Amino acid sequence: MNRKLNAASIQFNISLGDVDTNLKKALSAIDRTRDRGAELAVLPEMWSTGYDYKNLPRLALETPRVIEVLQKKSAEQKMVLVGSLPESENGHIYNAAYVIDQGEIKGTYRKLHLFSTMGEDRFLSAGDKTLVVPTSAGRLGIAICYDLRFPELFRKMALEGAEILCLPAEWPKPRQEHWRTLLRARAIENQQFVVATNCCGVQGKLDFFGMSLIISPWGEILAEGEEKGVELFATLDFQEMIDFRSKIRCFQDRRPTVYGTLP
Repeated sequence: MNRKLNAASIQFNISLGDVDTNLKKALSAIDRTRDRGAELAVLPEMWSTGYDYKNLPRLALETPRVIEVLQKKSAEQKMVLVGSLPESENGHIYNAAYVIDQGEIKGTYRKLHLFSTMGEDRFLSAGDKTLVVPTSAGRLGIAICYDLRFPELFRKMALEGAEILCLPAEWPKPRQEHWRTLLRARAIENQQFVVATNCCGVQGKLDFFGMSLIISPWGEILAEGEEKGVELFATLDFQEMIDFRSKIRCFQDRRPTVYGTLP
């Protein structure tokens, strides 16, 4: 039987450091997406706090409460929810994406690549593991924002069976075309769906352009946001992915013995 999934991207303006306001925005948007049939919804990067570096150690202590609320919402709406939050452990703060499936935490991914250009590595610790996790929405591969510039990560997840790439982000102007081009490339080269959610609006000195995207394995833009808060929707047809992979057999035609181990 042909399998299809209704996916949503929840794009909004994150209120810097205001956990309760952001949580209220997210919960309302989740309800709206479910009312329209969404089974999977992806929230932005650090959506509960934004990059409020100075206050992150304190704000990260709110994350267990936020996760508990999300678990209840996910169970109530019978949805899979993905989004990243500040996570505190043993004196370290991580940018961690949680995968919550109908109330159950199925996996957590800590951002591997920290954006040194803007000092992210001075305030956050990097993760050291990739994540591909089976859920009721399919096998999800998880990455966060700057990870997008490292194609090795995405090929690894594809080879591990990821069907949908979920990518929360806070990707600012003026790099809109990098965002759009790289997301389409990751979808095409790995022949998988992409649900990427950026934030929008101004936070401090940064202006975020939104432009969240849902992309097919062919690279077709199924849904795209503008610069304001919006919920995007698309139906993912898994048969299209199967057909594409059978016509252009990139995975069978790989030559890993020639590539060797990259330095």
